[in-house]
Amino acid sequence: MRRKVKNRNIVKPDIKFNNDKVEKFINRVMLSGKKQTAREIVYGAFEVVKEKAKVENPIEVFDTAMKNTGPVMEVRSRRVGGANYQVPREVRPERRQALSMKWIIDAARSKKGQPMHMKLADELIAAAKGEGEAVKKRENVHKMAEANKAFAHFAW
Repeated sequence: MRRKVKNRNIVKPDIKFNNDKVEKFINRVMLSGKKQTAREIVYGAFEVVKEKAKVENPIEVFDTAMKNTGPVMEVRSRRVGGANYQVPREVRPERRQALSMKWIIDAARSKKGQPMHMKLADELIAAAKGEGEAVKKRENVHKMAEANKAFAHFAW
């Protein structure tokens, strides 16, 4: 079992929605320390989500997208007697949230031809509906864990 991290950085809630998950998402979107640009991208994406999905609160869509893209199981490599096995493991909640954010942002960045806030909004809406690249990534991770269920007894 992992020991507790003593000096974990606690993120303060964001200014607009007073939500700590949104602030973590902004930090994930940020490149080269340009936080204001990242804020504009995320808040712009939320405005587009509000218009396209016709919802009052874009945070609901964001939370649904995070829930739909967060993996429950993943495979970790484990060396046993000279052979490497892909051992399925349960994902801790903090890692689940981090992977979910990473996959949504990576999926948005991989698209071409639109401003980032539009791509991010499209990916958030798709993920909230259970579609999109980030959800496919989660399904692939789950399939991999399912396929390697036979090696679960190697879990440490």
